[in-house]
Amino acid sequence: MSEPKKHQKPSLLLRGLAVLGTTLGILCLFVYAGVNIICKGPSPTARDLFVGSVMETSAAKFLAYLCYSEEEIAEIRARNAVVETAEVTEQTGFAQRDESVPKDTIELVDVTGPTFKGKMLIVHDPARVKVAVAPVFSEEASGVRVEDFAKQENAVAAINGGGFMDEGGVGKGGMPLGIVIKDGKLLNGGLSSAQPIVGFDQNNQLVVGTMTGQECLDRGIRDAVSFGPTFIVNGKAMEVAGSGGGLNPRTVLGQRADGAVLMLVIDGRQSHSIGATYKDCIDVMLQYGAVNAANLDGGSSSMLVYNGEVQNVCASLYGSRPLPTAFIVTQPLDEGGN
Repeated sequence: MSEPKKHQKPSLLLRGLAVLGTTLGILCLFVYAGVNIICKGPSPTARDLFVGSVMETSAAKFLAYLCYSEEEIAEIRARNAVVETAEVTEQTGFAQRDESVPKDTIELVDVTGPTFKGKMLIVHDPARVKVAVAPVFSEEASGVRVEDFAKQENAVAAINGGGFMDEGGVGKGGMPLGIVIKDGKLLNGGLSSAQPIVGFDQNNQLVVGTMTGQECLDRGIRDAVSFGPTFIVNGKAMEVAGSGGGLNPRTVLGQRADGAVLMLVIDGRQSHSIGATYKDCIDVMLQYGAVNAANLDGGSSSMLVYNGEVQNVCASLYGSRPLPTAFIVTQPLDEGGN
């Protein structure tokens, strides 16, 4: 009678781990080889697009560092960006709107391009677009998901807002970066520090450009967050060099000459939609008549909620992220809006 095989289970476990380790090692080699082919291959365009795309992610930045130093990456990104401008939205009135369209109208339309799919929300009454904020701004506090902003504010729609502290891609989303203004009050950001802002003044005009906190208050900004770059200012589209930020999920806020607000959210890092470049976003905004427009936080933060339903596909495997700010669309003014 043979002896029982006492060590069979540990042996099988070790062999399984060895196979798993070998498989992961081979996959890593393939990834490394693929990255090197893109980065060191004959196509500068592919290289720049790759670096621009991964550097706007929280988790995949390391792929660019496999091939390039921090200085080289900075040079590549500088060559593929929106050309900066010192211009800020001028104070002007709105053009005559189409009176046959009720002012409380909101339209949801599909947008498509060679590498992307997304949604555009057209809000005909700009007075209904406001900033919502988390209860407290702190690195230790959790922010609020866009879906929850919409519920808490009884909003018809909501999109993600400005930037926030997100060290290593694992931040809690409770601390905004730069200026935050709500109802005319400066809640975050200094009076003298210049920041790229996206917001509305007391006349409901979208204001984009670089301003200090004091300049915002002097201008009568009622609601604003900090992010960029500016895409269109005073009817002029910004020049984009190279691949302009790579292919990524995007959120953009714009306004037409008649005052209607354009809220664009583009899916990215998905099989149906790789993502959009800055130039793609500018082209879409121009197509829909924007005279002022700016980039908001994108990537895994990009989110559009309308009538209680999420309208886009979040790039994060874990669902929408908690955030310190969002832009919301309130109920019509005669139905509980502020």
